[in-house]
Amino acid sequence: MKKKAISRLALTFVAMLTALPMLHAEERISVSSPDGGLNVNITLNDRIHYDVVSHGTTLLSDCRLSLTTRKATLGEKPALKSKKRRSVKETLTPVFPLKNAKVENAYNELTLTMKGGYAIEWRVFNDGLAYRFVTTLSGEQDILDEEFALNFPSDYTLTLQQPKEFKTSCEENYSTVQSSAWKTDDKMSELPFVISTPAARILVSEAELFHYPGMFVKSTGKNGVRSLFAPKPLRWSDDGDRRVKIEEAADCIATVEGKRAYPWRYMVVATEDAMLVESNMGLRLAGESRVADTSWIKPGQVSWEWWNGATVYGPDVNFTSGFNLDTYKYFIDFAAHYGIPYILLDEGWAASTRDPFTPNPTVDLYELIRYGKERGVGIWVWLTWLTVDKHMDLFKTFAEWGVKGVKIDFMDRQDQWMVDYYERVAKEAAANHIMVDFHGAYHPSGMELRYPNILSFEGVRGMEFNGSCKPENSVYYPFIRNVVGPMDYTPGAMVSMQPNLYAGKRPNNASIGTRAYQLALYVLFESHLTMLADSPTRYYQNDDCTRFITSVPVNWDETRVLYAKYGETCIVAKRKAGKWYVGGMTAETGCDTKLPLSFLAGGRSYKMTSYTDGPNAFHQAMDYRRSEKNVSASDVIDIHMVRNGGFAAVIE
Repeated sequence: MKKKAISRLALTFVAMLTALPMLHAEERISVSSPDGGLNVNITLNDRIHYDVVSHGTTLLSDCRLSLTTRKATLGEKPALKSKKRRSVKETLTPVFPLKNAKVENAYNELTLTMKGGYAIEWRVFNDGLAYRFVTTLSGEQDILDEEFALNFPSDYTLTLQQPKEFKTSCEENYSTVQSSAWKTDDKMSELPFVISTPAARILVSEAELFHYPGMFVKSTGKNGVRSLFAPKPLRWSDDGDRRVKIEEAADCIATVEGKRAYPWRYMVVATEDAMLVESNMGLRLAGESRVADTSWIKPGQVSWEWWNGATVYGPDVNFTSGFNLDTYKYFIDFAAHYGIPYILLDEGWAASTRDPFTPNPTVDLYELIRYGKERGVGIWVWLTWLTVDKHMDLFKTFAEWGVKGVKIDFMDRQDQWMVDYYERVAKEAAANHIMVDFHGAYHPSGMELRYPNILSFEGVRGMEFNGSCKPENSVYYPFIRNVVGPMDYTPGAMVSMQPNLYAGKRPNNASIGTRAYQLALYVLFESHLTMLADSPTRYYQNDDCTRFITSVPVNWDETRVLYAKYGETCIVAKRKAGKWYVGGMTAETGCDTKLPLSFLAGGRSYKMTSYTDGPNAFHQAMDYRRSEKNVSASDVIDIHMVRNGGFAAVIE
């Protein structure tokens, strides 16, 4: 008996020794960028952890990821079944290029397939990384949470857009926050946001967002950030003509099919500020377009009447201006005169904001469509999202009328239901050859690439905020907001002021920043639908500026960043066919620099027409100088931008 007891004890001890490595097993796996400069080091133990290392410097350490369903937390006690690697090098051709007609796409991919019906796909590029969950679960799954957690090895500076709640139009000014000082009960941030480290800047956003809520982040209280999501809404009621009150929400963030790929969580890692401006990361992560025939989609500029109060005046205006037929015909004539392809009728074109089928009789939409067609100008109309949701058949009716596009406003949410709404609209609009501009919208996150009839999104503090839309905030847009996709900013003010002297109100609206700054925005800011926000009267009065604005394309063959200082100054050159356009903007610091024109083809002479800040623009922002001179690739030009100033040029 004693020998048997000893034998059992020995067997138990052996079993414990056998189990011990399994309990403490740790697997380390790395994936690097094609050039070897960026590394993601993944550790599998109790959870899935990873570090991000750029050129030997650890930027992010002990980061975590997981996905929690009602039955399990995927990523907890991960058991690796297999890993698969591949390298990709290809050239992408965007349907409508915001930066470049050809985009090089090279990355190393690692797929980690785990027990429990899920995998994590990693892609590491020379300038960033991305990962996403892929599940092969059965039936529908309630997603209770997704953990996207970053830890900072030291105190970093964060550039955040911080709403008070999930209900937001994403128009907040940027906040600058030290990571160690950001507390758990401070306001959260929406995407995209930027982490500034001594070695690089990291822009964080998401791509391929479908049937899933948009991600926000908050402080962990331990020098890090962690994801959070709006709950899935269950029941709501109308709260006026453009909003709803959510009365009941689920205890989950989404209900999804068990077999699916989730949104990409991506980071642009920029060792130079220019790399942020040049990034095409969202495009490189996008799937194929779901609109087979895109020949009817025509990006372009649009004259808009809301910002200027539909006010025209002068010796050729012998009618009372406002939201009426005569005024809109005047807008159409203006658009035709300068070759602007569209005008937009904002709130007031319909007899009621709740009824999209009965035009305001003083506007006479049918006559405007006829007259616009005669003059080569298409008509866009504004609608509240709630009215569209209640009347999804309006796209068929609008197509029959001849409406070219719809501006849909006040969504102000990015929960799963609302993300689904965007796709329902995009599909129905595409089926009827209608283009879409989402105003009161969240950031672009891939839907505009799957449905290229979506020409723009707002999700930015634009010029409609008048005196609170300042260059000190807007100068971040090439580095943050435009990195993730098209941006409906509504530029084009012909009355310019410095912030300490600002006074503007419809119909005499004005903008902060110099005249040259306003012209430069048409080159710097990216959108497939670019607004001209001011009155035709003011554009006629400033014909030379208007001719420059209306000559600027909305899609480009090539983009070069000539000078970039994050949050202070940005100067870019963009090419369309044989013409180069240059746009520069700066904030309160101003900027003096020398600009080589080496991006031009050698052995040729070019004419440069430039618009620069005048000698008094630091005080009287209307002061600008237009000049012409011959230049070549060997030339270096002096750039002087005053505070809140700009530089704009066309080289041909």
